[in-house]
Amino acid sequence: MQLDLFRHLWGYVGTAGEPFATVESALPTIRDGGYAGVEAPLSFFPDPERTAASISDAGLDLIHMAIVFGESVDDHVHRLEQELDRAASMPHRFVNCHGGRDAWSDDDAFRFYDRALRAADTRGVDIVFETHRGRPTYNPWTTDRIIARFPELQLTADLSHWVVVCERIIDDQLDVIERVADRTRHIHARVGFDNGPQVNDPRAPEHAATLAAHERWWDTIWRAQERRGIAATTMTPEFGPPTYQQTEPGTLRPLADLAAVVDWMSARQRDRFGRRSPG
Repeated sequence: MQLDLFRHLWGYVGTAGEPFATVESALPTIRDGGYAGVEAPLSFFPDPERTAASISDAGLDLIHMAIVFGESVDDHVHRLEQELDRAASMPHRFVNCHGGRDAWSDDDAFRFYDRALRAADTRGVDIVFETHRGRPTYNPWTTDRIIARFPELQLTADLSHWVVVCERIIDDQLDVIERVADRTRHIHARVGFDNGPQVNDPRAPEHAATLAAHERWWDTIWRAQERRGIAATTMTPEFGPPTYQQTEPGTLRPLADLAAVVDWMSARQRDRFGRRSPG
C-alpha cells in the first residue's frame, strides 16, 4: 500500500497575505513538494471547472470537498446533489462530503446519509463523509451508530475534532476507533488537543504526547486499510489558518508558519508510513 499526500488550499491560496494569489500559481510548488494532489472545495473558487482542469494538467489529482449547509435534510441533500453533479463533470479521486447537522436526531441523520449515498451512486461518484464538529459525525458515538446503520458508508477520519469535543485524548474509545478505521478511506492529519482542534505548532516538544496519540490512531487506520487490500491510502495534513490557527494577542500574528507546519507533517508521515511495523 502506498501513501498519497494531498495539499489543501485553506490558508494557502486566495486572500491577502497567503502564499499564492491563485490556485494555478500554487500548483508547481505543490507538485514539486511531492504531493499527489489537491484537496479543496472548488465550488468556493470563481471558476471551478477551469481550476479542476488546471490541477489535472499539472499532473495532480483532486479530492473535491463538498461543503454543504442548511437547516433541513432536504437543504443538505439538495446542495450535495449540486456538488456531486459538479464533481461528476471534472477529474477527481473522490468526493469528501462535509455535510449534515449535529443538531439532527438519529432519524434525520440516517435519512441524510441514505439519500446522500443514493445520490452519489446514481451519479457514479465515489463519496466519503468527514468526521467533523457541527456534523452528525462530531463525536465517536454518533459516528459509531451511523456506520453500523450503513455498511457501505466510508469516512474521512479527522480525529482532532473528537479530541476537542471529548476534551481528552480518546484512547478510552479504541474500540470505536477500530470500527471507524475499518471504514476510513481518507485521513485529515491535524493534531487537536483537549481545548481546541489544532495545537499551535505540532513540532513543539510540549505537544509530543498529543502528536503521538494521533499517530497511533492513524497507524490503526493504515493497518485496517492494508487488511482491506487498499492499494493507496490518502492523507491531507489539514492545518488551518487563523482563526483555527492560534495567534498573538493584539497583533494577530500566527504563532507558526502554516505552510511549514503542513510540509513538516507531510514529510513526517511519509517517513513514518514507510517505517511502520506491519500487522
